[in-house]
Amino acid sequence: MNIALLTAAGSGTRTHQDIPKQFIHVNNKPILIYTLEAFQRHPGIDEICVSILKGWEDILRAYAKQFNITKLKYIAYGGRNGQESIHNGMEEVLRHRSLDDVVMVHDGNRPMVGQDIITDSLVKFQEHGSAVAAIPCMEVVFTTQDREVSQDVLERGVLARTQTPHTYRLEELWDAHRQAGERGIFDTPASCALMHALGKKSYFSLGSEKNIKITTLDDIEIFKALLNVKQDEWLK
Repeated sequence: MNIALLTAAGSGTRTHQDIPKQFIHVNNKPILIYTLEAFQRHPGIDEICVSILKGWEDILRAYAKQFNITKLKYIAYGGRNGQESIHNGMEEVLRHRSLDDVVMVHDGNRPMVGQDIITDSLVKFQEHGSAVAAIPCMEVVFTTQDREVSQDVLERGVLARTQTPHTYRLEELWDAHRQAGERGIFDTPASCALMHALGKKSYFSLGSEKNIKITTLDDIEIFKALLNVKQDEWLK
């Protein structure tokens, strides 16, 4: 059983709107629904769990019914951060499924995740036991202490920018969260960062520059543009 676990518990403070960013409408559809539709369409995903901001679960159910998201089976309350939201989602899944199942963790506010990205995540997981979507770093990257003056420049050829999805066997990710609690690790920014903190390697799967994470109003404008873009026929 392959289960997509979407984290959608952010309050959206950086968009300065009255509702969480994942429920902002773009072309008359909430951003979160675009993400859900991607996993709904993919034949390799059997079920979906969403960790949602408390108080929004009934609204999520209503939207899922309206847009025919039949794979949405489980809803959990989000936590104080992404790590806790993932933990709560796994806890809900484990009330119904087993540790042998596969969990694909994805940001609910990454609505442009492609079918090829989901497929490659499942393939790389089968090959290596884990998969983390990643893309090369094209920009020059500096280290800085105060965000005002540069220190060292990093060699971009050895850098990878991670995205989601992250795919693991449910037992492995659940055990990683258990170990994190024992070691006092409570606020890692992503599952791959948690695995790194525990000394585990990450195997990279396909990512995309289009697989943006919507955090600010600028990101919403980029998302709108991506929805309407059509590749020129002469491009290979």
